[in-house]
Amino acid sequence: VIPVLVIACNRPTVRRSLDLLVKHRPSEHQFPIIVSQDCGHQETSTVIKSYGDKIAHYIQQPDLSDIPVPPNHKRLQGYYKISRHYKWALNQVFNRLGYGSVLIVEDDLDIAPDFFDYFLSTLPLLQQDSSLWCVSAWNDNGKEHMTDTNRQDLLYRTDFFPGLGWMMLKNLWDELEPKWPASFWDDWMRHPDQRKDRACIRPEICRTSTFGRVGVSKGQYFDKHLKFIKLNTKPFDFTHTDLSYLLKDNYDRRFISEVYRSPQLTVKEVIANQHAEHNVVRVQYKTKEEFKGFAKQLGIMDDLKAGVPRAGYHGIVSFMFKGRRVHLSPPADWTQYDPSWS
Repeated sequence: VIPVLVIACNRPTVRRSLDLLVKHRPSEHQFPIIVSQDCGHQETSTVIKSYGDKIAHYIQQPDLSDIPVPPNHKRLQGYYKISRHYKWALNQVFNRLGYGSVLIVEDDLDIAPDFFDYFLSTLPLLQQDSSLWCVSAWNDNGKEHMTDTNRQDLLYRTDFFPGLGWMMLKNLWDELEPKWPASFWDDWMRHPDQRKDRACIRPEICRTSTFGRVGVSKGQYFDKHLKFIKLNTKPFDFTHTDLSYLLKDNYDRRFISEVYRSPQLTVKEVIANQHAEHNVVRVQYKTKEEFKGFAKQLGIMDDLKAGVPRAGYHGIVSFMFKGRRVHLSPPADWTQYDPSWS
């Protein structure tokens, strides 16, 4: 059983998310839906209640008070409230309701038809491999032209915590809960003190996309980036697929050698589509400035959090460019991230 925790506040459009969850889940016993609402918004509450027993638990965060924030964070009160809500809701799921895992979605996510199959099939990896700490439905470079749209099956390990539809186990919550931050919980998760060199599983093609232009981050990121993310539409049967290639030892051996075996080209050569006979190539960066410059030129996300690039693994970011696979990677003797790269 994997409970689905829907984090809601003041968007009646949570109906769109709930409709898809109810439509695509294979069993309400296997995936009970828990909606946790903050904000006390009546119209949103009415929408949630209209689902009746399709929702296993409708819980409401009791503390709606303002949070004292530093003067320079006055406008960021929303981020503090989100962090408080997450902590309360996750405590309810794990400590009051007694579940051993949770699948977290926010109230502005669409899900792919194979969303549940993906999480059900990757749960054993999370339980078996202590170097994994989450499974996410999200690829930060998941725009259509940057993904191989024929590879619904393809999954990766990533050192970057993606969020946006993600699963974790109770033992991780036991570790994080005592030190849970007052705000910006997702960036806090990306800090080495929390991540501890653990990775998440992520797909080539996203199993969630967001329709939430209005929210605490005020839409700029949505218009520039999020609205172009491609949601998978062709279901893949993960249940009958051997996913042991994602276990750390198997994956590192295969993936790292594939990357460094591929021919090295310059960014200019990749952009000009030279050496077209190679359908997998590598572009090398050595400095933070090179990474950011090359990422911009190739159209992928160029920001780093605690030194980790979005969707990166061992410093390598893999994506499609003009129909071929490109690995933007550090030198082969790379050993660790530099947290000052951010």
